[in-house]
Amino acid sequence: MSKGKILVVDDDRLVLATLSYGLTQAGFEVIDADNGDDAILLAREHRPELALLDIRMEGLTGFDVAAYLREYLQTPFMFLSAFADEATVAKVKELGAVAYLVKPLDISQIVPAVEAAFARSAPAAAAPPPTEALLPPSEFPALLDPTALAVGVLMHRYSLPRDEALTRLMSLAAAEGHSLPEQARRIVDALELLTKPGQKT
Repeated sequence: MSKGKILVVDDDRLVLATLSYGLTQAGFEVIDADNGDDAILLAREHRPELALLDIRMEGLTGFDVAAYLREYLQTPFMFLSAFADEATVAKVKELGAVAYLVKPLDISQIVPAVEAAFARSAPAAAAPPPTEALLPPSEFPALLDPTALAVGVLMHRYSLPRDEALTRLMSLAAAEGHSLPEQARRIVDALELLTKPGQKT
């Protein structure tokens, strides 16, 4: 039995394939699209229970799709993006996303977040979200803390558990003579240089 129907939208086909496969293996019925126009058409046809949206895409953005889902279909949605600037976070909160996940994240982190989002959007849901990957809008600042972001980067890059990633971050800071927050900010700044507008998320 399917855990639920989810629309997954990302213009990076590799990311889209990875997400679709991982969520299907986890028991979800997945509808995927690599652009905003197709996403809206598929949402109207299949009426998913949740949407997982990339933000920056050519043509209609994830924000455009989210606005349509909210206005016309009342479909809950969550965002997955490499961008965590102030304007993006403000727009995410304005639209009312059930979660905002900052890349890089792997499928083992995304699946529990999706499960928690389904639980949050279900009327009878009373259990708390089972994963730290899902945060309500009021807790976005914690998610966007540079140290937390840097730990996430190291976890993804070196396939490390959280504790070992934090230890590596502390070692880097000590080796380069920086404080922990300063070293974390340097890593986040380096990541942002790779994800400037014009490059795909």
